[in-house]
Amino acid sequence: MNKSDKIIVGISVGDLNGIGLEVILKTFQDKRMLDFCTPVLFGSTKVVSYHKKALMSETPVHGITSLNQVNHNKINVLNIWKEDVSVELGKATKESGEYAAKSLEAAVACLKDKTIDVLLTAPINKETIQSETFNFPGHTEYLEDKLDGKSLMILMTDALRIGLITGHIPISKVAESITPALIKEKVATMYTSLVQDFGINKPKIAVLSLNPHCGDKGVIGVEDDEIIKPTVDEIKATGKLVFGPYAADGFFGSETYKQFDGVLATYHDQGLAPFKALSFGNGVNFTAGLSEVRTSPDHGTGFDIAGKNIANPSSFKEALFTGIQIYKTRKEYKELSEKPLLVK
Repeated sequence: MNKSDKIIVGISVGDLNGIGLEVILKTFQDKRMLDFCTPVLFGSTKVVSYHKKALMSETPVHGITSLNQVNHNKINVLNIWKEDVSVELGKATKESGEYAAKSLEAAVACLKDKTIDVLLTAPINKETIQSETFNFPGHTEYLEDKLDGKSLMILMTDALRIGLITGHIPISKVAESITPALIKEKVATMYTSLVQDFGINKPKIAVLSLNPHCGDKGVIGVEDDEIIKPTVDEIKATGKLVFGPYAADGFFGSETYKQFDGVLATYHDQGLAPFKALSFGNGVNFTAGLSEVRTSPDHGTGFDIAGKNIANPSSFKEALFTGIQIYKTRKEYKELSEKPLLVK
């Protein structure tokens, strides 16, 4: 493939019955978006055409059967299946989940062999996508299995980055999962990401408490005093600017989060509930810690509004720009690390 200097962004189309293709088409209806990257949708021109007709979209696409045919001035659709697929907008079907998995698998394969630079994933339905080949709680766990590194889900905007110490696990399993080793791993991953992916030389990280009021000296729980605080203190002793634990309610209510480059929540909803309350529709999900760059919008499949032409593409557009910027920053960091300036 004769690759131009533009970054190639591979896009998995997500659940075919959701709003994924709608926000994709709306994002690229402005031709100026092609100045920033070369998009490659992993799917089928037949399915894309169905969505275009349903949405009365005039966004042009360029069908290809190989990445060797990529046109850097067009929206490319790589046809990874030829058969007809039943699209039932707004419905969760096993068939739509099956083809969402096919799109993702093909995109990840190209990400691994470097024929695309960045992966941008449209939303999947975590129930219908399950199969013998996809047996994961979500994108993050699947990508960690397929790529090198230890993943960290980071939900982010310009003003806030929240990572999760534990991710897609039942709340009943959270307390037993919070160990010194896991905390150290997630802090290290966030620290490295803030340096290499965001260009922050000395990042400042906050760790949230597991229990209300940090356990109130053992009245509500002992994990914060016996596990989280000693581990944070141990990490801080190595020279990293890591602080906590902080009670989540006061931390967000007082806007203390604005004093930090990154925040680590102990479980999924502790981090995502305030994040989405503060920034829903403009946030980005970034999978840190892996060998390749992957981002996604902060919303789901939107079955309730699929096909109604009212889905907001803002988060998808932010995810696109974020993936491009992280790729550039990581590349610059790698080049500088490999060729450090000589000090005489």
